[in-house]
Amino acid sequence: MDSMKLAKMIDLTLLKPTATKSDIEQLCKNAVHYGFICVVVNPCYVSLAYNLLRESEVKVCTVIGFPLGANLTEVKAYEAKRAVELGASEIDMVMNIGAFKSGDYDLVRNDIFEVVRSVKEIRDDVIVKVIIETCYLTDEEKIQACSIIREAGADFVKTSTGFGPVGATLHDVKLLRNAVGSSLGVKAAGGIRDLKTALAMIEAGANRIGASAGVKIVEEMLKSNL
Repeated sequence: MDSMKLAKMIDLTLLKPTATKSDIEQLCKNAVHYGFICVVVNPCYVSLAYNLLRESEVKVCTVIGFPLGANLTEVKAYEAKRAVELGASEIDMVMNIGAFKSGDYDLVRNDIFEVVRSVKEIRDDVIVKVIIETCYLTDEEKIQACSIIREAGADFVKTSTGFGPVGATLHDVKLLRNAVGSSLGVKAAGGIRDLKTALAMIEAGANRIGASAGVKIVEEMLKSNL
């Protein structure tokens, strides 16, 4: 693992409610400088980020139904569709956690399916990641969620929004990787603030890391390689 390879596994994230236009501009500059695979911004900043990054290899990702997942399905699908039209090539949607906890798996499956359908009708290479907020689920529920996500046609299962009481854990990343095998990607997010934690998540089975501390993590890797 070197710093360039590591950067290509990190989604550089800025989802704070106080994020300003200048913050997004700096995020995009950092993403280009270090070679991150994508930036993750709130939907209102997709167009700005896309215009800043369109001449680079850095992709734009946004969040849908964030952070609770409780939006109406048609709202999630429209939000995702508009985001792709504005330049997003990756979507991180939040599963309807309340419906899932209620055992309404058909609603959850359809919720994900409609988001997947809405974006892949525009571009079939759009990546859809589903955030299940692992801190609210039992291990059995996490496995069930993975099954639903696979059936609904999404590309990744993601641990956390970063807004819950607990973010990614090694236990959960290993569990999710075992549950999906090689059929889906696993994104670890929430509380990953240093190189040691990021590398441990990758070793546990994550092939994407979501981190607002991405620059710090890559800087640590650069220093360790000196």
